[in-house]
Amino acid sequence: MTSTDRPVIAAVDGSSHSREALDWATHEAVRRGLGLTIVHARTPDRRVEQETLRREAQELLDRSVRRVTELAPELHPSTLTPLDFPSAALTSLSRNASLVVVGSRGLGGFRSLLLGSNSLAVASMAACPVVVVHGGPSDEDVAAAETHSDIVAGVAADESSEGVLEFAFETAASRPGARLRIVHGWTMFSSMLSGGPVFDRDAVADAAERTLAELTAGWREKYPQVEVVKEPVGGSASRTLVTASATAALTVIGRRRGGESLGLGLSPVAQTTLTHALGPVAVVPC
Repeated sequence: MTSTDRPVIAAVDGSSHSREALDWATHEAVRRGLGLTIVHARTPDRRVEQETLRREAQELLDRSVRRVTELAPELHPSTLTPLDFPSAALTSLSRNASLVVVGSRGLGGFRSLLLGSNSLAVASMAACPVVVVHGGPSDEDVAAAETHSDIVAGVAADESSEGVLEFAFETAASRPGARLRIVHGWTMFSSMLSGGPVFDRDAVADAAERTLAELTAGWREKYPQVEVVKEPVGGSASRTLVTASATAALTVIGRRRGGESLGLGLSPVAQTTLTHALGPVAVVPC
């Protein structure tokens, strides 16, 4: 199966967050020239008859298909209703998908939570990139978001950045006029851990610039149509990315390792950015 055969998956559950995720996935499928598959996982529930679950699922999927047809008549989405828990179903389907798009919270989430458990689990375990669409914008916010053309990518000084940069450049290239901001956060402590300068702040800043130049070498030649801005930032990478997400069309981060002690595959920077971002966030396996 080639990448063009792998669809964008949009997860729906009837919540406002999932409707926004469906809209985002629809537009992204058109941009990338990919198919769209709408998925509603029917969570096993002995208290509800299976026929009732199937009927409600089909009604939701029918509404979702009509919505896609309104937004993009050229798309002919397929639908799936797996009988499984949402995170498990989407993680399984991600093996044959280009992208999974979910809302930040579903119907079962507590309003006090910024990020739902299913969204977090899928972002932590999926085999392909996952976009979490943070819901709740006003009509004015939606109109303003259409003017945001920046793709923001957070990169680390290791091999995990390769997948992040590939996805970020592909995304920027699919949006005419998009600018790619590549952010690399550094601290004196991170420099010490990597064997770089320790006591000279200017030397650490220079080393960070060189690192960023090395990480991005070759990508600009591959995607000459994409305007690139490199931003080595002294301080918290997650804070910089959260701030940037407010005016970005998409913020791209690597999943990396680091959350295994919690049973999750997200590093602290990735989890903080995903939880507090003010716009859509793509989590790339790496």
